[in-house]
Amino acid sequence: MLNKPFFSDMNILHTKRYIVRRLYIIYTFIISISFLFPLINLNAQELLPDKVEVVKARVLEVRDKEKEVIPTFNIENRVQEVKAILLEGEGKGREVTFNNDFTSLSPDQIFYLNHTIDKDGVEYFAMLEPYRMNVIYLFLGLFILLTILIGGVQGVRGLISLAISLVLIVYALVPFILSGYSPILVSILVSSFIIILGSYITHGFNKTTTSAVFGMILTVIITGALAYLAIDLGNFSGYETEEAVFLNLNHRGNIDLVGILIGGIMIGLLGVLYDVAINQAIFVKELHSIAPNVEKKKIFKRAFYMGREHIGALVDTLAIAYVGASLPLLLLFSNTPNIEVTLNREIFAVEIIRILIGSIGLILAVPITTFIASMMLIKENKNKDASLLNQEEENLKHYKHSH
Repeated sequence: MLNKPFFSDMNILHTKRYIVRRLYIIYTFIISISFLFPLINLNAQELLPDKVEVVKARVLEVRDKEKEVIPTFNIENRVQEVKAILLEGEGKGREVTFNNDFTSLSPDQIFYLNHTIDKDGVEYFAMLEPYRMNVIYLFLGLFILLTILIGGVQGVRGLISLAISLVLIVYALVPFILSGYSPILVSILVSSFIIILGSYITHGFNKTTTSAVFGMILTVIITGALAYLAIDLGNFSGYETEEAVFLNLNHRGNIDLVGILIGGIMIGLLGVLYDVAINQAIFVKELHSIAPNVEKKKIFKRAFYMGREHIGALVDTLAIAYVGASLPLLLLFSNTPNIEVTLNREIFAVEIIRILIGSIGLILAVPITTFIASMMLIKENKNKDASLLNQEEENLKHYKHSH
């Protein structure tokens, strides 16, 4: 099969937007790193950085101008002359006109405007992003409403647990990592707090929840060790995304990007891990309730078998979620003749490691949590009635979990 030219099957509009976005990122990058260097005296005059302000604005008028051609790629790019009114900031109520060669705007549309004033007082305006918060608020409200209406009390508890998890990530995980603490250690500690608080808030203070908590924490620690080993053996640098590059530059190389990569793998595992551990603890509890005289070993085997049936779907869910998030990359490199070279790129290899380590963590959570729950929840009865015991063992064989 003949290889097709790179742009033959690519949507031209998205290509233009991609190129313009990248040019804007480069511009922002140049402005950002300028703040990292000390001010320099030149001819006894102080060099002042440009003043940059991002404000919300509304489009008043739009007029299409002649299309510009991007020389390197020979692609036509649509240019608009936009008249807008500032909705916030120092110039609130002011009307401005600028050329827009990024995402197309329409009358009355709300967007974010980048307002730059250089050292000579010259102003520049550029469209930054369309305003999307109204859509985010709409679906956030729908999510909360459906969670409460359908989930009831458990739904409310789940929302509280989610809110606490986000607070811990934003106000504990991120600040401590930026302050120079080990991302791996911080991720393990924050993950443990998320597990503990989330589990007890959602399912209450009881032995079943406690056994699940111990299982999750132990699994997170093991998963962290495996992630560290994989990242070390694979010689990953942590520079797989532009965000990582900018983060490192903004903090003058003092950020442990490899540690952040490992921490991200552990944090990303929590959501699905929570489901596995809680289910296994409940399996053990329910099996013991219908067969209180059956020994721990048989309860463990039956609960482990039930959890094993669950593993396939969970691993598939985790893998497909990561693949979906990387779909643009897959499309971008789809015409690469050597698939191994493509998969070996750090940007792809990192996602593969995320899938594999996350899946390993889910698999390990089943026996680990089942064993801990069996030890904590089952009290063996030494005075066992043989006929009753046989009946309970028969019940276990035909039991189907309905939680």
